[in-house]
Amino acid sequence: MNHESTLPDDWRGQLTQAFEIVLGAPLATYPPDADYATYVGGNVFDEFGYDSDPAWVRPAALSGAEPVVLDCGLFDQGEPPSRFDAARSFFEFDDLDAAPDQGFAADLAEVAIAPGLVRGADLAPLVARHGIDLTDEAWSGQWYVAYPRLASDGTLFDAMRTALTLGDGPESVLPLKAEATEQWTRALEAVTHPGLRAHLSYYCTNGSQGLIHLGANQGSDETLVAKGSTVVATWQEGQSQVEFTVIQLSDEVARPA
Repeated sequence: MNHESTLPDDWRGQLTQAFEIVLGAPLATYPPDADYATYVGGNVFDEFGYDSDPAWVRPAALSGAEPVVLDCGLFDQGEPPSRFDAARSFFEFDDLDAAPDQGFAADLAEVAIAPGLVRGADLAPLVARHGIDLTDEAWSGQWYVAYPRLASDGTLFDAMRTALTLGDGPESVLPLKAEATEQWTRALEAVTHPGLRAHLSYYCTNGSQGLIHLGANQGSDETLVAKGSTVVATWQEGQSQVEFTVIQLSDEVARPA
């Protein structure tokens, strides 16, 4: 969905101001033509099997025709199911030498951006060409989604919107309750909408309740950074149960093989 045109101007303005406060810089200071992605991580995502759910490898999902919709309950605050973009997420195959189909494994290695790491859009034609069903028992434990990308339009604004679990209007604000650190409490005073301010406070805590705002510090994204991508912002739960990372992707990472 292109939120550039569908968000009400007033809500877009409020979110823009809020995102600039959270980032500590105007959105206009970031390259406008880059591809910005929000990835979800943390123990909850893999411990409960969300990273290997069969929904990821449906043909319509891998091709990007349909989103992957998972009721992850990352906050357990009545938030809507999370919508992911499988085509622009990265799948990891742990041991291609042990893959049931070595022809498929060889072709996959050709399009991987790092050993065993391939974007869904590049995986889709290989699955079709080789007649592979990744939900088959033979492939159980062979793959998982290493970088689950939330569905967005690729702009920094929309990456921030999805990272902060905000929707198309004020009604999307979640009833999150957590105390921001003293520094962030002062900074967020400029957010006039009380519900939005409380929502953002949840992302700016000391980690005992809510998420820690790590700024541009690298989270669990070493491979993409090594490929020239840049971390814009990371939020992490104190026990590493949930993590959101906004990344400005390099051309090598953003561009299909």
